[in-house]
Amino acid sequence: MQEIRKIADLEPQIVWKYFHEVTQVPRPSKKEGKMIQYLESFAAQNHLDINKDAVGNILITKPASPGYEHLPVVILQSHIDMVCEKNSDVVHNFETDPIKTVVDGEWLRAKGTTLGADNGIGVATQLAVLASRDIAHGPLECLFTVDEETGLTGANALETGFMTGKILLNLDSEDEGQLFIGCSGGKTTKATFAYDPLPAPPDLYYVRIAVSGLNGGHSGCDIHKGLGNANKLLARFLYIIRKEYPVVLSALEGGNLHNAIARESNAVIGLRRNDREKVRIVLNHFIAAIEKELKQVDPNVRMTMETIEPPATCMDDDFAGRLIASLVACPHGVIAMSHDMEGLVETSTNLASVKMGNDATIAVVTSQRSSLDSAKEAVADQVAATFQLAGATVTQSDGYPGWAPNPDSKILRTAQETYRRLFGKDAQIMAIHAGLECGLFLEKYPYLDMISFGPTLRDVHSPKECIEIKTVGLWWKHLLELLKNIPS
Repeated sequence: MQEIRKIADLEPQIVWKYFHEVTQVPRPSKKEGKMIQYLESFAAQNHLDINKDAVGNILITKPASPGYEHLPVVILQSHIDMVCEKNSDVVHNFETDPIKTVVDGEWLRAKGTTLGADNGIGVATQLAVLASRDIAHGPLECLFTVDEETGLTGANALETGFMTGKILLNLDSEDEGQLFIGCSGGKTTKATFAYDPLPAPPDLYYVRIAVSGLNGGHSGCDIHKGLGNANKLLARFLYIIRKEYPVVLSALEGGNLHNAIARESNAVIGLRRNDREKVRIVLNHFIAAIEKELKQVDPNVRMTMETIEPPATCMDDDFAGRLIASLVACPHGVIAMSHDMEGLVETSTNLASVKMGNDATIAVVTSQRSSLDSAKEAVADQVAATFQLAGATVTQSDGYPGWAPNPDSKILRTAQETYRRLFGKDAQIMAIHAGLECGLFLEKYPYLDMISFGPTLRDVHSPKECIEIKTVGLWWKHLLELLKNIPS
């Protein structure tokens, strides 16, 4: 059998056709204008009604197919923005360049960037349903929301009355065969440090310490895996060498997005010339320890030390000490597991990014998640207190609510029955430790009956993001069967 090497050869072809089109449209969070234009053009070409609200959310409606007019209106929903992450050696402009995809055995991935299957495959599936002329369904409303990845602002701004359906199928989950009925709420905590730059001593030996090779991943779905966090590893090392040697800190940066585990970080430090080999030996021992810690989850972790030209400025010793200590002390990872659902992370926090500003400031961004609002607030306050003790100014977002499971859901029962009938086995009923838009929808439409499901994705929010090809066909088959059997 000839190996499949093109996305156009994949099945179901109509879904992959639209997924390919979606990957060709740049759509960073908060910059979804080109994708909105694409959807408007799609609706016009297919003679479908379209509505756009003030923030850019799109609703495309389609009448029922003949014989299914009696079914209630169903809302299919996905978000149109994507996380924009790339490897440092890849040249790619997410605002102008299409995603380059490659079929890699049983998986589809991108060349050195995020794939955007989160949530592009949901968007593509909605488009496939809307464009199809030979599938059975009741009246449909397809909701495409903006800016899910950097604050869920599209869902948060959704107005009452924009859609009429009472059943919503969210297409933003990442494991085929699992039906999600709940999600965590989230919040962002940002600490801003201000310092007075000093001239960098010219008689020191300057090096850049860099952490790379980590897998990274989704700060909710992957937080339980114990993946390495580049910011934490770098801070640990700097804290260790500062205990033994005079160290001047000139720069410290790492991570990128609030909802991604930091993959890379680097620091510029100055050392006494007779200390440089001693520090290199400490680094070698530290690398060996880290490789042992992470060998099961991040086997490619690297830390390097390279000589650089002296920088112009540095930070004073007291400030550098407080900054590094706060990064070491800041919690990261799983805080608590759920007592209600075995294996579900209840509460977590992510030390996402450390970025230097041009105005002698350093911004540290963290994100907190929990299925319990009180626990979410508690860990957010713990993070805030850590940085306040170090002298930072702390601000926090309003956050977004979780989605509490509904055990009496009719659409859940139907999804279970149709899955069992199709595949001869039971779907798993799950809650997810990630932010879905469903909780915000319930604030505006409290009567909604919802589930979330999707094909299998791995390593989302990182350049290793990929989608398991065969699961798209299974998911598509289940979706079509579900649309024919929507409960009254």
